[in-house]
Amino acid sequence: MSDVFAVGVVGARGHTGAELMRILSNHPSVRVELAGSRELAGQPVPSIAGLEYESLGPAAVTDRRLDAVILALPDGVGAPWAEAVSENTVIVDISADHRFDDWVYGLPELNREKIAGARRIANPGCYATALQLAVAPFVDQLDGPPVVFGVSGYSGAGTAPSPRNDPENLRDNLIPYRLTGHHHEREATRHLGHTVRFMPHVHPAFRGLLVTAHMLLRTASNGDEAFGRLGTAYEYEPLVEVQEEIPTLRDGTDLTGVLIGGATVSEDGLGLTVVAVEDNLLKGAAVQAVQNLNLALGVPELSGIE
Repeated sequence: MSDVFAVGVVGARGHTGAELMRILSNHPSVRVELAGSRELAGQPVPSIAGLEYESLGPAAVTDRRLDAVILALPDGVGAPWAEAVSENTVIVDISADHRFDDWVYGLPELNREKIAGARRIANPGCYATALQLAVAPFVDQLDGPPVVFGVSGYSGAGTAPSPRNDPENLRDNLIPYRLTGHHHEREATRHLGHTVRFMPHVHPAFRGLLVTAHMLLRTASNGDEAFGRLGTAYEYEPLVEVQEEIPTLRDGTDLTGVLIGGATVSEDGLGLTVVAVEDNLLKGAAVQAVQNLNLALGVPELSGIE
C-alpha cells in the first residue's frame, strides 16, 4: 500500500458523516476520493476543496479501488456495500450491523491488538463507548449488573424526523426511551462479558452524552481506590481522561475523547458510581471511526484526530 490511502465515506451527508469529512480533510495519510450522498449529489463537500458528493451504488464504490471505506449509514442499510467491497479493503461500519458477529469490535482502549491490521471493523455505539469505558476497570469486582442512566443530545437520533430529534418536542424536556433491551445495552453486555442494565434519555441540546453507572461491588472499596483503578486503566490512553470531579454533560460536548470522573463509593463501601461524558458525534462515532481506520491501515492512531 502507498503512504497515502484512498478512502471513501458512504453516508457523508449525516451528522456523523459531516464530522468524518472534517476530520479526514486534515488527515496526513488519507485522500478522500468519495463522499457518498444521494440527497447532496453534485454539491461540493464544504470541508474538502474539489470534492463533490456522489450518488453511487455498491458496485461503483468497489470500482474506485479504495484502500478503505467508512460506512456512515443507518442500521440495516449497509449490507450491500459490505458485501461488494473487496476483502482486502478496510471497512469501518459505524452502524450496529456488525457489533454482534465476527467483525472486529472497534473499541481501541479495550481491543486495540485485534483492530490493528483488521479489514472488517464494527464501530461501537456512542452510549456503549462511554458505558464500557466507565465500567470496564471494575468488571472483576462486580456483584450483579451495573445500572446505567444515559442522556444524549438529539443528534444521536439521526436526521430522519422523529419525536426524539424534534427541538420543539424537546424544549424544556427530557425523553426516556427503550428502557429495556436497548441495542447499546446488549452491545455492552456482549463485549464486557457482563450483564448491563441501561436506560437512555434524550435532552434538548444538539450534541453531548453522559452516562452515570452505579455498580454493586463484591468487596468494600473507597473513592481513592476507585479513582486509582480508573487512573491505572487509562494512564496511557490519549483519548481517555480521568478526574476526581464529577463531569457534566457540557464537559463532553466537542470533546475529542472521553472524560471519566466522580468515582463515589457508598457508606458501606459496596456501591460505586462513576460518570463518563463524551461527544456522541466524535469519540461516540467519527473520531472512533478514524481511530479504527488508522489502526487498520497501520498509521499513527491519532493521525487526523489531533
